[in-house]
Amino acid sequence: ATGSQDVYTPDKAVDGDATTYWESANNAFPQSLTVDLGAPQTVRRLVLKLPPSPDWGARTQTIAVLGSTDGSSFSTVVGPQDHRFDPATGNTVTVNLPGDTSLRLLRLTVSANTGWPAGQLGEVEVYATA
Repeated sequence: ATGSQDVYTPDKAVDGDATTYWESANNAFPQSLTVDLGAPQTVRRLVLKLPPSPDWGARTQTIAVLGSTDGSSFSTVVGPQDHRFDPATGNTVTVNLPGDTSLRLLRLTVSANTGWPAGQLGEVEVYATA
């Protein structure tokens, strides 16, 4: 990740527990979280989560999806889009990727968040099916 706050480290976004989360440096957009899938994979869909607690107010984060097969160059898979996270619907959003997306490294770049001055992700799930 390009940054994190306190105990909200990048590993929290891939620990299988949506109640823990990564939070980027505050007031420093854009911020990125990169996930290494270990080998090139076909990826069709991402499920992004924030903690499901109603204490988390609804928010919209602007997120771009980038990918790389070798780690040396990244290309845009899905340009910046607004994604609304709402505890009334589980604080979960789905991002569909083009059918020919193959990547080893997945980079999520957050450029805005209406609920907090940082990027926040509770869990990043990657799927090979749409």
